[in-house]
Amino acid sequence: MGLKKRNKAQAEFNMSSLTDIIFLLLVFFMLTATFVNVKKLDLPESNTKTVAPSSLSVSIDKDGLFYVNGQETSVGGIKVAVREIAARIDNPDKTTITIIAEKGVPFSQVMKVLSIASDLKLKAILATQPRR
Repeated sequence: MGLKKRNKAQAEFNMSSLTDIIFLLLVFFMLTATFVNVKKLDLPESNTKTVAPSSLSVSIDKDGLFYVNGQETSVGGIKVAVREIAARIDNPDKTTITIIAEKGVPFSQVMKVLSIASDLKLKAILATQPRR
């Protein structure tokens, strides 16, 4: 009696669909990530460490120049720029401004940004560096 051998199933995995998925995830994360251009500033030191997500940043250097997300702006233009960026954010209740003030910046400059955050009902965080 001539019995035929059954073909054994091949245990192979097709990688082409996996690479497509990985490529799409890479593109997704590149488009949704927020990149903040921060000028290298000498920040005040602190013992506390709080990590919080930041929606936008306002930098102040010793020369009195203001930067909103890396773009130089005037004192009067900060509120307009922050309002525009906050309007584009999906969840306005969790919008947070990170204030990056260099050592030696008068606190009155920081207060201007804090009052803008208060007027727009946004949370504000003061950026510091750890003590050495």
